[in-house]
Amino acid sequence: MKEPIITPALHQAMKAVMVEVEGKIDSSKCPVRDVLDHIGDKWSSLLMVALGTRPHRFGELKRAVPDISQRMLTQTLRDLQRDGLVSRHVFPTQPPSVEYRLTRLGESMMPPLMGLMAWASDHHAQIRLARQAFAETQLETA
Repeated sequence: MKEPIITPALHQAMKAVMVEVEGKIDSSKCPVRDVLDHIGDKWSSLLMVALGTRPHRFGELKRAVPDISQRMLTQTLRDLQRDGLVSRHVFPTQPPSVEYRLTRLGESMMPPLMGLMAWASDHHAQIRLARQAFAETQLETA
């Protein structure tokens, strides 16, 4: 017999979250949603992984994620700084150079983020098939 995916301990943890948010999943009261709104955006997780390997300068990050615009890279880095996940270091060179790196808080997020990324990679084909099947049923009912 297979072990259940949702174990009793996981079920208790989910119930505790519901108690914490008073049974209402509301972004103004849900700490999980508040944090995941930033981490789960289009660019943050990619930048966090790049910074998890070593500190990077702005141009290096731009090359590491080539389809991000300069404006979005700047904004995402500021958001990650504001959340305390990334720090910005200015070096007194001519011209000044800036380096970004994960903070201790940012480093602490990497194990669960990498677990989620591994899950996404492992299940991507199944999800694409499910999307395709769903789209086909939507066409049939239209």
